[in-house]
Amino acid sequence: MQAQPQRRGRKRRGLDTPASRRKADYRQLRNPFPVMSVFSDDEAAGMHETALRMLEELGMKVLLPEARRLYAAAGARVEGEMVFIGREIVEAALATAPRSILCRAGDPSRNLTLELGALAFQPGAGAPHATDLKRGRRPASARDFTEFTRLSHHFDVLQMMSPSVEPQDVPTNLRHYFTMLCQMENTDKFPFIFARGTPQTHDTFEMLRIARGLSEAEFAAGVHAYTIINTNSPRCLDIPMAQGLIDFARGGQMSIVTPFTLMGAMAPITVAGAITLSHAECLAAITLTQIAKPGAPVCYGTFTSNVDMKSGAPAFGTSSHFQASLAAGQMARMLGLPWRSAAGSASNINDVQAANENQLGLWGCLLAGATVIIHSAGWLEGGLSVSYEKLVTDVEVLNMVAELCAGAKAGPDQIGFADALSQVAPTGHFFAAPHTMERYTTEFYQPMVHDYANFGTWTERGALDASCRATAVWEAILSADPQPFTPPDRLETLRAFIDKRSAQGGAPPES
Repeated sequence: MQAQPQRRGRKRRGLDTPASRRKADYRQLRNPFPVMSVFSDDEAAGMHETALRMLEELGMKVLLPEARRLYAAAGARVEGEMVFIGREIVEAALATAPRSILCRAGDPSRNLTLELGALAFQPGAGAPHATDLKRGRRPASARDFTEFTRLSHHFDVLQMMSPSVEPQDVPTNLRHYFTMLCQMENTDKFPFIFARGTPQTHDTFEMLRIARGLSEAEFAAGVHAYTIINTNSPRCLDIPMAQGLIDFARGGQMSIVTPFTLMGAMAPITVAGAITLSHAECLAAITLTQIAKPGAPVCYGTFTSNVDMKSGAPAFGTSSHFQASLAAGQMARMLGLPWRSAAGSASNINDVQAANENQLGLWGCLLAGATVIIHSAGWLEGGLSVSYEKLVTDVEVLNMVAELCAGAKAGPDQIGFADALSQVAPTGHFFAAPHTMERYTTEFYQPMVHDYANFGTWTERGALDASCRATAVWEAILSADPQPFTPPDRLETLRAFIDKRSAQGGAPPES
């Protein structure tokens, strides 16, 4: 057979053109998309009314005695571990919950204001395993946590840090020292703190105060960190989560309340039933923060998807997941509070299924008007692992979403009558038009993973798929020397505090 001539195309931009001068601010995003609703206003109001009825008539099981005492002092009826919360108590709490929360990062240019209409992304969080193409799937370690912290810092489109993986080689009574020190050494973004009992919370507050150079009064006067509080669906608030709500409220730091409700398992099988349950649990938790300290920063949240009814396994990025995000957005807008939703994937590797699920889940959050989108990059196996390659390929999509947040203009300069339209004759091309030459390095987003080369060029370069190209991206980021983010004297004081507390036995998580 005669060999066919190989098609040759233009070289990939970047190999033969000047470095891009494009500047884009991904740090302060506003959601540009009109919000969607899945239910009518009357139906959404009925769900809210049913949630209030649940709290009044069915109640919440609250395992922490101090929390039950606070509810009782506010007028709730307490019978054993069951707390029955009247709607007037909920309404009073909602009246004091802030509608806008200024979140202070180590670098003021990375401060965030969380409110309806704002948009912030977090990477995948809370996984017991890490995975990449070079080292395979493994129990997560301190090294993995450090590397994910550095990678998450690198990408401006991830505005908030997350508890990426559990560093299982660090003892639980010392783990909070490691995770906070790691964040203070490797990023100046808005940090995350686990709520695992009062001693650990107070330790990490003190560490953050030292690193930021704040007095106790200054720390309490601003929001410098956040935690995520998960209720135990259905209708249970356990000891560490209830204590976390109280500790963070009293410390002036932010809680993001997130019931994890899977339709057909821990929640009714319908979207309406699951979101109604989630909404009731959110209201109960938000109420506790405001009883503990009126005006405490708190975000509404939900993470609702369905299970695979054949296996019982969690499923993400499904149409039901999408609808649940839209429904949660309706409930959050009804309250007027900033809120958190989630993307994510149940796929076991960074494949087409993983991309499809994460993107459908992401678009559900975007069209629902979510303020914070967690698990937006890197999350696999329904949260059992975070992938280095998936973090990079998902960030590629987040970058393009961030580009859409900037909008597009259509003034005379953009239309280009004088230097584009009038410069090109019929059947001509615009490659050499002045309008093009002025903008060709800055007009389009330049991908870090996606490859626009033709098949022949792509083959010559090794026929690498997106995951392999993503490996090169994260390896290059981690090969660079780490930046210092906390002054040396504060780091020295911080390490001295850790050494002292570690010698005293640390602080085991409370349960």
